[in-house]
Formats: sequence, structure tokens, C-alpha cells
Amino acid sequence: MLGVLIGLFAFVGGILLLMRRAGPSTPASGPARLIVGPIGGMVLVLLGLFMLASTSFVFVDADRVGHLKRIYAFKELPAGRIIALDGEKGPQAEILGPGFHFIPLVRVLYDFEEFEVVTIPEGYYGQLTALDGTAMPSGMFMAPAIPDEQVGDMLKAEIFLTEDGIRGPQETVLKPGRYRLNRYLFDVRLDQETDATIIPAGHVGVVKSNVSQPGINCVEEEVSASQASREALTVPLVPKGCVGIWKDPLFPGAYYLNRQAYEVTLVDTRVQTWEYKGGYTKRIIDLSVDQQGNIQQTERSVNEPMPDIAADRAVFVKVEGWDIPLELRALVQVAPENAPIVVGSVGGLDEIENRILTPAIRSIVRNVTGASIRVPDRDASGALMSPPSYTLRKTRVLDLIENRDAIEQTIEAQIKVEGNKAGVDIREIRLGEPAIPPELLVSRLRVQLADQLSTAYERETEAQQKRIETEQARSTADEQPRLVEAQIAVQVANQREQERAALGRAERQYLEELARGQRAQVDVLGQDRVALLQALEKLLASLERKPELVGLVGKLVPNTIVGGDGAGLAGAAALLGASISGQNTQTNQRPAQ
Repeated sequence: MLGVLIGLFAFVGGILLLMRRAGPSTPASGPARLIVGPIGGMVLVLLGLFMLASTSFVFVDADRVGHLKRIYAFKELPAGRIIALDGEKGPQAEILGPGFHFIPLVRVLYDFEEFEVVTIPEGYYGQLTALDGTAMPSGMFMAPAIPDEQVGDMLKAEIFLTEDGIRGPQETVLKPGRYRLNRYLFDVRLDQETDATIIPAGHVGVVKSNVSQPGINCVEEEVSASQASREALTVPLVPKGCVGIWKDPLFPGAYYLNRQAYEVTLVDTRVQTWEYKGGYTKRIIDLSVDQQGNIQQTERSVNEPMPDIAADRAVFVKVEGWDIPLELRALVQVAPENAPIVVGSVGGLDEIENRILTPAIRSIVRNVTGASIRVPDRDASGALMSPPSYTLRKTRVLDLIENRDAIEQTIEAQIKVEGNKAGVDIREIRLGEPAIPPELLVSRLRVQLADQLSTAYERETEAQQKRIETEQARSTADEQPRLVEAQIAVQVANQREQERAALGRAERQYLEELARGQRAQVDVLGQDRVALLQALEKLLASLERKPELVGLVGKLVPNTIVGGDGAGLAGAAALLGASISGQNTQTNQRPAQ
């Protein structure tokens, strides 16, 4: 301010000096005349202009926005306004861009202030609040959104204030980018709560709107989850752009929605797995076989805890008086068009699971297993009847194993009806392994184990027989040379046996012929003479083998026998004695030669 006053005084003084005429007191010549004359006036004018010009410009950096707040003016701001449009005192609607700006006495009449350019990063939005403008109409929660192509004009304070921009929270948001706007008029919020709404793949976003767009006929429509049942969930839905739950959900993508205006609930439309397992103690009887082949049984207990990811613990059913924990798995899915119904009726898929379907599943499983079951008929061999036929009978404990498919189909059919009422598609129901009391299974297990042992023994016997055959083949191969020799010896023995048999037959024939001859001799000579002849033949045979006996016999047998009958044995003896004497004589004479 002091510089402005000095500049004004210097400028006015210089003008006066330039306009002043020479008088009696004016020096006629010399330096004094120059100072108080035209030259001095020109210097003062230039000095005054410089002093005034130094307060009439501002410079704005490239990444900043200049703002002016007028201090001196003849006009006051209208009541209720905080931004000046026509040079009134207070914050000005006009903003200054980067560079040099010449405004007369701007440093005197205005308070100059710089703000940084508003930068909205990727994945976030800037939430706007207008501090001036037209009062918000009654019943309006937020100023309506402005189309994207008009946002640039909206951010100009002059246009916003002259075209009835509404004061207060704005539904319009600043999307990622850089913006130069009047910070006296707009407050920008940018934090972790102003991030973009991301709808991931496999999900939809159900929108609950707190604002409505002008020009839309907003009529609520009662929408039911299932047209086939009057008990189905029903919820009022509205078209897009109206206050309430939108009938059409948001599909996967990124949306820059004002969180104050819209609440988005994510609904997973992928197939979900609900498991009901654990939460009980399982009793087990183990069977074993000792070294003598006897079956031994031992009882033990195993605690089955409920997993953290399970929907609930196993369902306890009562069948034939037995309490049996039954585990099961349900595959469920929410169709995108049913997501608004699910959110509007109970709040989300978790609430559907906990409040509606889990109690329904437990009740249906208990009712089905505790009632009757429709099982297929089988013939005596255990095969299914052709054509198929079915029998409806009371459910048994072992049906949880043997007729599990029939129970699953019955449960699934009834649960699907309940799911459709809640807007959820039950894709599949599968029962787990039931914890059947081991007392009911011991007899079956013992039979199975005995059958397995029998089969094992049979196979072991076959293996041992194969082993014996293998060892025999190996030993046969090792003893092959000896076997060949034995086989040859057997063949030789067979040949000898055949030879001896032939000799025996020949000897027999000889003896038979000899006997016939002897019988003939007996018939001619008599039995006594034939016996004597045979004795003589044997004696002669012995003398032929041992000649030294000839002399001894010669002494015993007479050379001449006198008898009355020359045809008897005495003649034969005489002949034998003569023969022996002749042989002895010849023997004695041989050495003399």
C-alpha cells in the first residue's frame, strides 16, 4: 500500500512539474532548473508509473491456479452468496491460469492466492461439494449428475453460478485426470473412501440409489424370485436412475459412482459350494488278522471338527432309532437377474444361506432320511429289474450307503423348490460318507475280510504251486545231464529185460521140448533108466569141465560088467568104464611122447 501511495504522489507531482510554468522564483538556469522543470517531472511520472505497475500484475506457476479475493470495492456481496460475479468484495468467480497476468492495482485491490491443480489418480474419483449456488430443493438429497460432456462448463464458476448450479453435495464426480477449478466454490474430497467401484468377473453389483435423475418415470415394480410359487421372495425394484434398488444390476467393470449417492452390493454369481461337515465324534471298529489267521476287532473314536470354510456342521438324522451324523455338499448359484431380489429381500447370499437355505436343508434331510424311500427292485442275482420297477418302503440305515442316489435325488428335488423361492439355483446335492454306528457294519466287514483272506490264501497257494513248478523246472535244468544218463540207463535196462525175457522164453521152450523128449524116453526105456542116463549126462558134463575127476571115476566104475541083460544099465556102465579107461591110458601115454 505504501508503494502505491508513493507511486501516486510521484506520478501526480511529475504531472504538476510538467504543467508548471516558469515564475519569478524559478531559477533561470542551472541544475535546479532541471530538477523542478520538465525533466524532473518526467522522472517523477516514470517513477510513479513503475511503482503503480509493480502492484498490477501476478504470475501463476504451471501446476497452480490463481485465485483472487477482492478487498476494496464499492459493491457488497448479495445476501447468501460467497462468490462475487460482478466485482463485489470477496472471493471472485474468475480464476487465473498459468503465466503472467496484468490487472491494474491487483496487488492493492485483491488478495492473491494460489492452489494446486486438482489431480485425480487412476482408480479414484473426486467428490465435489459446491459452497455456493442455488439452494437445494426440498426433498433432494444431492445435486443431480451432469453429463460428462458438460462437466467442463460446470467447473467454471461463472457458468455454474449463472445457470442455477445447486449448492451442496454434487452427484457428479471428478474422474481420473487434472482439473483447474475455483477452490473458493468447490471443495474436493479425495481419500480411500472415494475409490472406484470395481465389479470383478463372476460378480454383479446391485445398486441401491439415494438419488433420482430428472425426467425418469420412477414406478416401483413388485418382482418375485419365482413365478411358480406364491411363497417366493418378493421385493419392490425400480428402473435405473430412480431412488431405490435398481432392477438391472451392474456387470463386471469399473464404475465411478458417488458413494454418497449409490450403495453397491457385490453378489457372487459363480457356483458356490456349501459344505455341511464336522462337529461330531466318529466311532470306528478296526478289524485285523493275527498270525494264526484269526480276526481281531478294536474300537476307537475320532473327533471330526467343523472346518472354518464349512457352511455349518453335519446334519444329524435319526434312522431306525440310530442318530447318524450325515455330511453333505450343496452347489448353489445366483443368476444375475435374481441378484437384486436376493439383496432386496434379505441383504445378500450369506443371509440367504444362514437364514433361509441352511434351516431348509437341515429340515429336508431329516425328513427324507426319517421317512420312506423309493428304491429300484432287483432280481435274485442282485441285478436291476427290466423294465425298471420301484418299491416305496421305510428308510433303513444301510440305505445311506446302498441307496444313496435315491436319497440324494429326493433331497435335491425338495431343496430346489426352496432355493427357487429365495432366488437361488440349487445345482446339486451330494451326500458324504455317513458316520454309521460301527456295530451295524462289523458283520459285513468281517465277511468281507474273510472273503479277502480266502482269496488271499487261494492266490498264495497258487503262487506257491507256481514256485514249486519253477523250482522243479530249474532243478530239472540243472540235473539234465544226469537225467539223460538215467534215461539211457533205463533204456539199457529195458533192453536187457527184453533180452532176458526172450532168453527165458527160449529156455522155457527148450525145457518143454526136453521134458517131452524125456517123457518119450520114459515111455521107451522106463523111468529108472532115463534117470540113470540123466545122471550119466550130468557126470559127463562135470568131467568135461574138470578132467582131473576122470581118474577117480575110472577107479570107481568097472571096466567089465557081467550081466544077463545086455540092454540094461549095466551095459551102459561098462561102456562108460571102458571109455574112461581108454581116456586114462591116453592121458598117461602123452607125457612119454
